[in-house]
Amino acid sequence: MKLNSLRPSKGSVKNNFRRGRGQGSGGGGTATRGHKGAQSRSGYSSKRGFEGGQMPLQRRLPKFGFKNVNRIEHRGINLAAIQQLADKLKVTEITSELLIKNGLASKNDLIKILGKGELKTKLDVKVHAFTATAKKAIEDKGGVATQVK
Repeated sequence: MKLNSLRPSKGSVKNNFRRGRGQGSGGGGTATRGHKGAQSRSGYSSKRGFEGGQMPLQRRLPKFGFKNVNRIEHRGINLAAIQQLADKLKVTEITSELLIKNGLASKNDLIKILGKGELKTKLDVKVHAFTATAKKAIEDKGGVATQVK
């Protein structure tokens, strides 16, 4: 085998089609773009969702819903997760810093305790918000649910 006899395997190399290079290129005078119109011009790009003048889908469908710009979003954490954390760390006080440190919330989150799951131990919980069922469950076990700002 010699370097001058090396060739790529058959079918692995394909010649590029050179558009707009005259009649001899096989693309003809229109460079395979057809005759006239926006699509034949350079720099043309259609709007996303454009359907050739037909009313586009996003305008045919009705508008619905509402998003309140003043909403306050909370990171929901269930009682089951709180109990699991308390068992693992052997703590009696749960704070937002403790929840952030253990990866249940991030530092910019407002934390809300949700009532899913059950509490087995007395815990003092200090977070931004509670659901009524979560607050009742904490206080039923003798714990304190304190809302912080």
